[in-house]
Amino acid sequence: MHDQDIAIVKGLIPVAWADGVFADREKEMISALLDAYAATDKEKQDLLAFASERRTIDDIALQDLSADDRRVLLQHAVLLTFADGDQSTEELDFLIELGKRLRIPHDEATELLSAGADRAKKLLNLL
Repeated sequence: MHDQDIAIVKGLIPVAWADGVFADREKEMISALLDAYAATDKEKQDLLAFASERRTIDDIALQDLSADDRRVLLQHAVLLTFADGDQSTEELDFLIELGKRLRIPHDEATELLSAGADRAKKLLNLL
C-alpha cells in the first residue's frame, strides 16, 4: 500500500469507533478496503492491531494526508458510518468534526457529507 492509502484507512478507524463500538460490519468494511488497496499481510496485521483499541479523532494523522486524501477519507468515512444500516447521531457529529479537522471548507464538507449519505443509503444492501 502507498503511505497515503495507509493513512486513509488508518484515519477510518476512529470513525468506526465514533459510536463507541467497532462493529463487525465496520470491521468487514475496513478489511475490504485493505483488500482493495492491496495491503500486505503485515500492513493488514498492523492496521487491525491499531484498530483493536478505541481510537479518537485525535488519532488521525492529519499531516500524512494531502488535500485530496482528506476528501477521500471523509467520503469513505460517510460510507463507514452506514455499515450497520443506520448512521447514529454520534457518527454524524463525528463526521462534522472530522470535516473541520481535515480543514475542508464548511460548504464543501456539507456537500460531501450529504452526497455520501445519499450514496450510502442507495447502497445499503451492498454494505
